[in-house]
Amino acid sequence: MQQAVGSVERVQRETPPIGWLQKLFPGSRQRRIREYLTGYLMIFPATLLIFMFGIFPVGFALFVSVHKWRLRRGDFIGITNYVKAVDSLAYILLFAIGIGAIIGAVLFLRRVTQSAIEKSEKPWLLAIPGFFHAAGLIAFVRWSVLQLPEVLDIALKIIGVDKTQELFYGLLGEAFKVEHVLSAFYLFLFVAALAVIVGFVASRIWRHPRNSQYQAQFAIVWLAFILGVFLLWFTYGEAVRAYQISLEAGTEIEIWPQVITIGSGVLLIAAAWFVWRSAEGQPTNRGFIFRLLAAITLLVAGWILIAVLPPVIAAGDDDLWSGLKVTAFYSLGTVPFQLAISLFLAVLLFQKLAGSEAFRMMFFLPYVTPYVASAVVFRQMFSIRPQAPVNQLLKALGFDTLRWIQEPEGIFTLIADGLGFSLPEWAAGPSLALVVIMIYSVWVYVGYDTVIYLAGLGNISTELIEAAEIDGAGRWEVFRHIIFPLLSPTTYFLSLIAIIGTFKAFAHIWVMRHELALGSVDTFSVTIFLEFFDKVRYGYASALAFVLFAIILSLTFINNKIQGSRVFYG
Repeated sequence: MQQAVGSVERVQRETPPIGWLQKLFPGSRQRRIREYLTGYLMIFPATLLIFMFGIFPVGFALFVSVHKWRLRRGDFIGITNYVKAVDSLAYILLFAIGIGAIIGAVLFLRRVTQSAIEKSEKPWLLAIPGFFHAAGLIAFVRWSVLQLPEVLDIALKIIGVDKTQELFYGLLGEAFKVEHVLSAFYLFLFVAALAVIVGFVASRIWRHPRNSQYQAQFAIVWLAFILGVFLLWFTYGEAVRAYQISLEAGTEIEIWPQVITIGSGVLLIAAAWFVWRSAEGQPTNRGFIFRLLAAITLLVAGWILIAVLPPVIAAGDDDLWSGLKVTAFYSLGTVPFQLAISLFLAVLLFQKLAGSEAFRMMFFLPYVTPYVASAVVFRQMFSIRPQAPVNQLLKALGFDTLRWIQEPEGIFTLIADGLGFSLPEWAAGPSLALVVIMIYSVWVYVGYDTVIYLAGLGNISTELIEAAEIDGAGRWEVFRHIIFPLLSPTTYFLSLIAIIGTFKAFAHIWVMRHELALGSVDTFSVTIFLEFFDKVRYGYASALAFVLFAIILSLTFINNKIQGSRVFYG
C-alpha cells in the first residue's frame, strides 16, 4: 500500500503542472498557438526594422508634405503643396484614389466571399473583429500624428538654453504627457485591447484554422473602405477651402468642372476599353461591328472630355513638368538601347567564344565601378576643352568640337543646324548634355543586363533549339521564335528595373550636371533635391517626392498590364 502511494506521489512530482495556456488551449491548439507565437517573435525584429526604415520615413514625408515647412515646421496647409505642383490635377487624383480604394475594398471583399463560399465556410462573424483591428491601426496612426509635432517642437524649446541630456529627456516626457496626445494614446490602447478581446472571442466561437487569415482580410477591407471615404471627405473639404480663399481674393478657380469633366472622360475611356474587349466574343458580325463602333465613340468622347487636361498640367509648377520631360527623355533614350545592346552581347558571349569569360568581366566592370568615380571620368572625357578626348577624336575625323555637357540645345536641333535646316522647338529632343548622360548610363548598365540575359539563356533547353535546327530553322528563326520568347521573363524584369531606375537616378546625373546646361539635364530627382537643399522648401520637396512615387507606381502598373501579360514562362 505504501509502495502504491509512493508511486503516485512520484508520478505527480514528475508530471509538470498544467499551465494557464494548456488549460485555455488544450491539445493541438496549444501547440499551434505556440508555433504562431514563436514565428511572430522570429519576424518581430525584421518587422521593426521595416517599420523604422521603410514605413515611418514614408509616413513622415507625407506628414511634412501637408505642412508649410522651411527648416522649421509651419502650419498645416493640407494639399496646398500638391496643388502648387500639379494644380487642380491634385484634386482629381485624390478623388480617383479615394474612389479606387472603395472599389478595391469591394472587389477584395467579393474575392474573400467567393473563396469562403467555394470552401463552404461561413466566416462572416469575423468581420466584427476585423473592424476593430482596422480601428486599432487607425487609432495608432491618429496618436502618431498628434504625437509627432510635440516631439518635433522639442528643438524649438531648447533654443537659447543649455542643451543637456536631462533637459531633453524631461521635454520628451512632457511631449508624451500632453493632454490631447495622452487621450489619443489611451484611446489607441482601449481600441487595441478591444480588438484583441473581440478577436479572441470570435476565434472561440468559430474554430477554424483560417480564422486569423479571415480576420486580417476583413481588416484590410475595412481599412481600404475607411481610407477611401476619408480621402473623399478630406479632398472635398480642401476643394471647398480653396473656393473660399479664391472668393476672398477675388479670383476664380475651376476645380469642380475640371474634376467632373476629366473624371467623366476617364470613365468613358475605361468603358471603351471594356466594350472593345467584349467585341471579340460577339457571335455575329453585326454585334462585332456595333461593339467596335460603340468603343470608338466612347473613346472619342472620352478624349474630348479630358482635353482640358493640358491646360491643367500647364498651370502646375514649370520646374516639375520640365523635370518630368527630361526624365522621360532620359528613360526613352537609355532603356531600349541598353536592353538591345545587352541582349546582343549576351547571345554573342553565349556562343563559347575564345576569351568570352574575360569579355564578361570587362562588360560587368563599369557596373561595379563607383558611380561618382566613373561619372567624373566621363565628365572629363566630354569636357568643353579642345583637349578633351572626345573633342580630340572629332577633330581627327574632321568635325568641329562640341560643348557636350555644357550644351543645352536639343540633339535634333543641332543635327538640323548642321544639315542646314531648322526644326520647331517641340522637335528639339533631349539636350546634348543629357545625351552624354544617356551614353554613360547605357555604358554602366549594359554589363549588368548582359549578365542577367546570360543567366536567362542558360535556362533555355538546348533540346528545343536542336529540334528547331533539325526542322530546318536558321539562326534568326531560332532566335525569333524560341530564344526571344523564352527570354521574355528576363526582358520584363530588366525593363521594369530599368524604367524605375531611370526615374530614381540621381548620383551620376548630379556629378555630370553643369550650370551652363541651363537645367536641361535636371531630372525629377534632381528637381526634388534642389527644392529640398537649395530652396529649403521641405514640405514642397516632400510633395514632389510623392508625385514621383505615384508616377513610378503608375508606370509599374502599366508595364505589368501591357508587358506582363505577354511574358512566357515556358
